[in-house]
This record gives sequence, C-alpha cells and structure tokens, in this order.
Amino acid sequence: MPPFFVAPHVESSYYLAIKHYGFSCQTRHNKGLTVKKLICMVLFSMLAAPTFAQDRYIADKLFTYMHSGPSNQYRIIGSIDAGEKVKLINTNKDTDYTQIVDERGRTGWVESRFVTRDVSMAVRLPQLEKELADVKSKLANARQSADSEKAGLVDSLEVRNKQIAELEKNYSDISKQLTASQSEVRELRAKLDTQKEDLLLKYFMYGGGVAGGGLLLGLVLPHIIPRRKRNPAGWA
Repeated sequence: MPPFFVAPHVESSYYLAIKHYGFSCQTRHNKGLTVKKLICMVLFSMLAAPTFAQDRYIADKLFTYMHSGPSNQYRIIGSIDAGEKVKLINTNKDTDYTQIVDERGRTGWVESRFVTRDVSMAVRLPQLEKELADVKSKLANARQSADSEKAGLVDSLEVRNKQIAELEKNYSDISKQLTASQSEVRELRAKLDTQKEDLLLKYFMYGGGVAGGGLLLGLVLPHIIPRRKRNPAGWA
C-alpha cells in the first residue's frame, strides 16, 4: 500500500479549537467544555498580547486533529503534524473522513482533504535544500576548476606571448645581422674585384715593361757591343 501524507492547511489553532471542541461539547465526553469558556480563553489570550507590536512569523509546523470516529462529532484523540507519513486504513465517503495509522502507531480519523499522496513541503523542503546545496557545491567546484583552468591558460598564454616576443626580437636581430653581413660581403667582393683588376693591371704593366725592355735591349745591345773579327781560321 503506498504511503500517504498529511497535507498542510492554514486554519489557526484557535479556530480549530473552537470548531472541534465546539462540536465535541455536544457529546457526552466534553460536557464540561463550553463555547463560552473557549471564547473567554480566546479573549484572554488576545488581551495578554504585548502592548508594542513586534515582528513575528507564522510557523510552518501546522497540524490537524485526529478523532476517534469518522467525523468531528467524535472526541479528539490527538493531533498529527503536517507532512507526517501515515497508513491509510479506511475512508468514509459520507463524512469525508479517512482512517489512518500514524508513525507512532495511533489509529484515528482525519478529514480526507488533509490526506494526500504527495509529499508535503515540510518533507520536500529539506530535500530540496540539500539538492540546492549539492548543486551550489558542484557549481562552486566547477567555477573553481574553470577559474583554475582559465588562470593556467592565461599563464600559458603569457609565457607563449613572451616566447613569441623573444623569437620576434631574435629574428629582427638576425635579420639585421644578415643585412649587415650581406652589405659587408658586397663591400668585400667589390674590394676583391678592384684588387683583381689592379693586380691584372700591374701584371700587364710588368709584363709590358719586361717585353719592352727586352726589345729595347735587343735593339740597343748590338750597337753597344762591338763585333769581333773573325779569325781566318774560323775562330773568333
């Protein structure tokens, strides 16, 4: 048999007391309690209120009365809190009362409108609060993990940016050095070409001078050196 729960309702305890005890006074079990006494009790409680109004809140813990029979004509045997799990035993459709057994083993009758299959907020609220706390914890962990990962990515990005900046600077320095080296190579090649031309020109001049000197000597020496007379015998 599925569990049933006592549904919460917003009737005040004074109204319930007047209502149920007013009906109960008609029975032989409550002859000593009259409506007049209940009214006096209510008026006394109202007069006993503090002079200065103070902020207060209505408590969530509501209750309903359990009767010994299937109507409010039967005596009240106790009360049951809203949201408490009960076992459904029987239902009286004529009076709209349901017989239940509460968690303390008491058997009684309550109005059928206060018995529901749904778990009341008094029970669901702690579960929802726990689920909300779990979700908040998971969200905080996820956010912390995301922040840590983000911080790691930012640090890695900064390191990469520094490395890229250093590489760009090194590339710029190397490019400048290469440009300077290329200029120096061109200057050296130009000097080398000039030196080659000068050397060839010197060789040419030396060669021309030697050739010219030899030709000149060949022309001049015969005139300078006298010829020997030949010996009649053929000897010089």
